[in-house]
Amino acid sequence: MNVITMHDFDRKFIETILSLAEEKDNSTENNPIFSNKVLATLFFEPSTRTKLSFQTAASRLGMQYIDFLTEMSSLKKGESFTDTIKVVAGYADVLVIRHPNEGAAKLASVICNKPIINAGDGSNQHPTQTFLDLYTIKKSQGRLNDLYIAMSGDLKYGRTVHSLATALAYFGARLYFIAPEHLQMPKEILDYLDKKGIKYSLHNRIEDVIDKVDILYCTRIQKERFVDIQDFVKIKDIFVLKPEMLKNVKPNLRIMHPLPRINEITTDVDKTEYAQYFEQAHNGVPVRMALLEYVMTH
Repeated sequence: MNVITMHDFDRKFIETILSLAEEKDNSTENNPIFSNKVLATLFFEPSTRTKLSFQTAASRLGMQYIDFLTEMSSLKKGESFTDTIKVVAGYADVLVIRHPNEGAAKLASVICNKPIINAGDGSNQHPTQTFLDLYTIKKSQGRLNDLYIAMSGDLKYGRTVHSLATALAYFGARLYFIAPEHLQMPKEILDYLDKKGIKYSLHNRIEDVIDKVDILYCTRIQKERFVDIQDFVKIKDIFVLKPEMLKNVKPNLRIMHPLPRINEITTDVDKTEYAQYFEQAHNGVPVRMALLEYVMTH
């Protein structure tokens, strides 16, 4: 089984993974059920939370892991992505891949007979982040159904919000998309939401919707996605969440962020009862344990 895009999964599967993650989260003991298995992490882009939480998840399941470092690999000698995947597949039982090109994980799943987990492919999808986001939302709100959820920042290139919006369509969310016009949610995502009958609206100020929502999901303006650095400089400080903006919010509001944070949430927001982004990051371990266990047994 592969984990490539949220379009591959239905609501029942999502709920199965979240229930399994809850079991892992509530357990006080490691369960080394895969002591003879090996995980390979192949990250062609930088990562802190995704890579380390996958490696921690693997360790808690008894798996060993091997870490592919691009700067020390045969890629420097001109080896192709395809050959690299074929070689590493001979050393590991499951491959976790992050790559700057959309479709890289899908390609790997075609050329490799081992399970492939997409850890982010360009500006396309980041499905395992979505599972931990959904888990975090459910823990904070007690449910996933019929929530009011806002997403702000770089919605055009932000793979985390693409995956999350896709998944939230199963749960009847009311969505608010806050971004500059040229960084708004891609048309294909909006078309998908229309097809599913999901209500959404487009905005250019956090203040316009923050008092209406249960979840504010902030994202950074991604410098690495811009060809012209001046275009980035012009908009990088547009959306900055500050404590004074939280005066009239709902008591159950929770602020999420896939991290890394640059300046879109000031550090004094961390001290408020609404901040949940660090817990969100920590939820990556039980969720990725659940995904690894499911992938390895199905």
